[in-house]
Amino acid sequence: MRNILIAIASIFFIVSCGKDKSKNQRILSESSGKINDLAVVVDNDLWEGAVGEGIRDVLAAPVYGLPQDEPLFHLSQMPPSVFTGFAKRGRIVLKIEKGNEADVKIAKDVFARPQKVVVVSGLTDDEIVNQLKENASRIVSALKSEEIKERQRRTKISLHKNNSIKENLGISIEFPSAYRIAKEDNDFYWIRKDITTGTTNLMVYEMPYGSITENDSLVNQIIRMRDSIGKVHIPGPLDGSFMITENKYAPFISKTTIDDKPAYETRGLWDVKNAFMSGPFVNYIIEDQQNNRLLVVEGFAFAPSVEKRDYMFELESIIKSIRFE
Repeated sequence: MRNILIAIASIFFIVSCGKDKSKNQRILSESSGKINDLAVVVDNDLWEGAVGEGIRDVLAAPVYGLPQDEPLFHLSQMPPSVFTGFAKRGRIVLKIEKGNEADVKIAKDVFARPQKVVVVSGLTDDEIVNQLKENASRIVSALKSEEIKERQRRTKISLHKNNSIKENLGISIEFPSAYRIAKEDNDFYWIRKDITTGTTNLMVYEMPYGSITENDSLVNQIIRMRDSIGKVHIPGPLDGSFMITENKYAPFISKTTIDDKPAYETRGLWDVKNAFMSGPFVNYIIEDQQNNRLLVVEGFAFAPSVEKRDYMFELESIIKSIRFE
């Protein structure tokens, strides 16, 4: 009898703990919105003044490496009075709070899930603008990383699985089933997707470790590498034509990491030697010291007469899905 009472008491304890735990958990709606659509919650008078200009300077700045100006994010402004209900479900949100101490706070899953909310505050307009400028890279990085994850989540819905990349290169890379393997030559892969006005493309290949060194000629080394690969593997529409780096537009190089490995990120424009074709590219040279190699992954788009930001963003998200086995 005593054992039965102990068992009953234990059940009541577990159930009550479960109830207490459920009370502490918030039920959040699923976030929504197009990729790179940023909800900006700010009073109308601030939006129309210096604060609005500061927001646009940071978050609607042109994306580097595109042939025409396209903003980092599409901004949808609303005053705090209408930031209710469905409006709170935006996946990325920037909220301006005037009258509070100057600060930038970044929060996760505040009104919906997944969600990233950036709150910029200041006692005056100037303080708010200064916070925006001083924390620009941090703010952009937080919002962009959320959108990269969302783009990757959408890619996972229908993955391309029939390829030998893992076996031959020792990496996994997640790209949609709408892509096809256009060329497989030893350890070189050219992966393509047809779009309304052209194609989006990926290249994956290896280079010897140490073949690219960080010095004053780094840009020229990367250009020579790209052009030599283009000459061999990416032909143009005419005999003797092939993809090269556009020499009138200086590529921009920065350091980053892919799967915790150091990498060079290069953005610029490509064209085709002896033919009228061009577009943007983003190239990553990843140091894989463990396997004594450089892994090179590049995305490039051919989409004449249309905006290209979202095409390049998809390619970037695919490249950042790489995991070394």
